[in-house]
Amino acid sequence: MAADQSAVFTFKEDFRGAGEGRGTVVLSFTGEHTQKVDGKGRMSIPADFRRVLESGDPAWATGLNPRLYVLYGDHLKETLHVYTIAAFAEIAEQINAMPRGSAARTRMSRWILGQSMKLDVDKDGRVVMPIRQRQKLGMTEGEVYFTGVGDHFEIWEADTFNNTVGEPMKDWLGAQPDGYDPLSELDG
Repeated sequence: MAADQSAVFTFKEDFRGAGEGRGTVVLSFTGEHTQKVDGKGRMSIPADFRRVLESGDPAWATGLNPRLYVLYGDHLKETLHVYTIAAFAEIAEQINAMPRGSAARTRMSRWILGQSMKLDVDKDGRVVMPIRQRQKLGMTEGEVYFTGVGDHFEIWEADTFNNTVGEPMKDWLGAQPDGYDPLSELDG
């Protein structure tokens, strides 16, 4: 996979019968990017990821900067998950729809709602990641790895990603028969 790939369009609804020029198109987080984090915690969000963040922020308009939610819950171990405002609102709605007082709702509220934060992207396309979240990645400054996974993207310390995800994926792929097509997994 190329180091810098663009976001692609995925279809939320079928365009047939929607009328010419009409239909719902949702941007998806795709691709991989490596970025630097400075000592103040500033990191650039890849431009194609910013386009997805803009499309998923109901308050965004031309000339404004998008916002995002960072999920840093203990269950994520050595990574951070980043969602659009709209996607995170859907998750919060699902949690709030769970039975009040249930153990599952309490856990989800603490892991997801309690261990998340809203950040603003600045005019230069950067966010300032607080020290606690950078320490979760095992760093205060250095190189981070962004990987798009559809409805959100992940932020990893670059070496941790390679050791935790990259190498095991290469090993698994190497064990597959010649001619293996990953898209065959979509067939069920």
